[in-house]
Amino acid sequence: MYQDRHDAALQLASRLSAYRGQHPVVLGIPRGGVPIAHCIARALDGELDVIMARKIAHPLLPEYAIGAVDEGGWAYYSPFADAVIRNPADLDVEKLRQLDLIRRRRARYTPARQPIDISHRLVIVVDDGLATGATMMAALHDVRARQPRKLVCAVPVASHESLRQIQPWVDELVCLESPARLEAISQHYRHFAPVSDDEVVRLLNTPLFPSQESHHEPEATRLS
Repeated sequence: MYQDRHDAALQLASRLSAYRGQHPVVLGIPRGGVPIAHCIARALDGELDVIMARKIAHPLLPEYAIGAVDEGGWAYYSPFADAVIRNPADLDVEKLRQLDLIRRRRARYTPARQPIDISHRLVIVVDDGLATGATMMAALHDVRARQPRKLVCAVPVASHESLRQIQPWVDELVCLESPARLEAISQHYRHFAPVSDDEVVRLLNTPLFPSQESHHEPEATRLS
C-alpha cells in the first residue's frame, strides 16, 4: 500500500531511473496522474505535460467505464460495451460530453501554449492506477499518433486485464503491482485525496527545477 501519490511516484521514478539523462517527456492523465507525472519528470530531469483523455461511462452508472475518448475524438470501447448498452446513440452523447470537457480542461490547464512536441522523443505516460485501462488506452492512442521515439506506460497499480490490453500499445510497460483482484485503485493508497483542477494548474506551472543547484542535486536526494 502506498502512503499517497507522492510515495507511489517516488517508487515509479526509481524503477524508471535508467531514463534519467534522456530528457523524457512525462505525460500525466488528469487529474490523478499529474502529481505522479510531476514527481517523475523532476526525478528524471524530464519535461512535464498532460495528455487529455476521458472515460466514457455507462449512461446509468457514472463510475462504470465502458470506454474512453482522446483529445482528437478517437474512442476506445471495452469488448463488453455492446452487451451493456441498448442504445448506441447513448455512447455518442457521452463521447461528445467528454470531448467538450476535454476542450474546457485543455483551455484551463495550458491556455498560453500548445502541447509539448513529442515527435521522436522518449515519452512516459503515467496515471495513479488502472482499473479497466480504458482511459490509458485512449491516451496511448493519442501519443502513438504523434510518433514518439519510445513509448512507456508507467503506473503504480493495475488490474491484470488492463495490463493485457495495454501491452501491445507500448514499447515498455512498468507496473509496480498487479493484484489478483483489483476492486478499487483507492484501496492501494492510505491517502487518496481527490486532485482538483487548481492543483493540476499549479503543478503544470511549478518549475521542475527552481534553481540550477536543485537541478543538479544528487539522484539519491532527488528520489527521496
